Formats: sequence, structure tokens, C-alpha cells
Amino acid sequence: MSADLRDLYQEMVLDHGRHPRNLRSMDNATAQSVGFNPLCGDKLTLFLRYENDRLVDASFQGSGCAISTASASLLTETVQGKTRREVEELIATFLEMLTGSGAADAEKLGKLMVLEGVREFPVRVKCATLSWRTLEAAMRGGAKEVTTE
Repeated sequence: MSADLRDLYQEMVLDHGRHPRNLRSMDNATAQSVGFNPLCGDKLTLFLRYENDRLVDASFQGSGCAISTASASLLTETVQGKTRREVEELIATFLEMLTGSGAADAEKLGKLMVLEGVREFPVRVKCATLSWRTLEAAMRGGAKEVTTE
């Protein structure tokens, strides 16, 4: 990772970790799920509100490390306004970036690319992917609680 990208990663994680966006409950959610990372103690509830096939609102509540909180914050900003299909593709691309061996798709991920630096710290990958796994569960409407273990 370049020094510039490393600096941006640190800045974004700190900003979103300290000042998370969309950190709130949602009374009119059409889907939600709870995620738990026992390794780090991160726990969050993710709330989604769909209108037709479009995700019009996303928020979360919970507590966790800076990486987990920043990832959830960035997730809620990024998925709003997208269709189910677009969100599914974004989930797959994001998870591939952190858990795969290939190059990340910067065009599809946009500002989420700053979290690519987590790959350098394998123990923290579960922190960064917790909200995304929770998003998958909420979209499926199945498991109401997911865990990284």
C-alpha cells in the first residue's frame, strides 16, 4: 500500500470511527440483522429500509473497534439509493477485496478502497467485514444474528 493510501486509510478510519455516519436506530426498517464478532467484541444491529427494490435508508447501532465502526459507517453511506442487485454486487466486491487474493476493483468500490489496508492485518479482517456479513443476512431476511466465528 502506498504511503498516501495508508495515510488516507488512517484518516478515514479515524474519522468514521470517531464520528460514524447513520449511527441510529430505525423504527420503520423493513429488514434488520444483528452481527457479533466474538474475537474483538464488536456487536451491531444493522437496519435497512427498502422502497420497492431500492435501499432508501441504512443505519446501525452498536459498539466496536474503530475499524468495525468505520466499516459500518462507510457501508451505510455507500449502499443508500442502490438496488438489491447493486448492493449484492457491492458486498461481493468488498468481501473479495478483503478476503480474496486478487486486485480490488477500485472503480466499483470507490471510497471503500481505503479499507483495503485491513488486508495487512488479517486478525482485523473480521472487524471490517462484520457489518457486510450482517448486511447479507438482513437482505436475505433469514438469520437475525450472524457471527464472524
